[in-house]
Amino acid sequence: MGVDHSTINRWVLRYGPELDKRIRPYLKPTNDSWRVDETYIKVKDVWKYLYRAVASEGDTLDFMLSAKRDGKAAA
Repeated sequence: MGVDHSTINRWVLRYGPELDKRIRPYLKPTNDSWRVDETYIKVKDVWKYLYRAVASEGDTLDFMLSAKRDGKAAA
């Protein structure tokens, strides 16, 4: 069973603001200071690039694991 991308978009437009309103009180306050860490790690005997968005307090905001290095994004 598949879901069309336009259906997902409609759900985001309809339910996104309500989810944001309900979850906002539970989120930690942050400032606009953050950085990206890039490292090379081994996952199941295969080397991968790990990118992490890190807040000024040291908390990981987001991460991405990639098989290839994005030279333009890293520069």
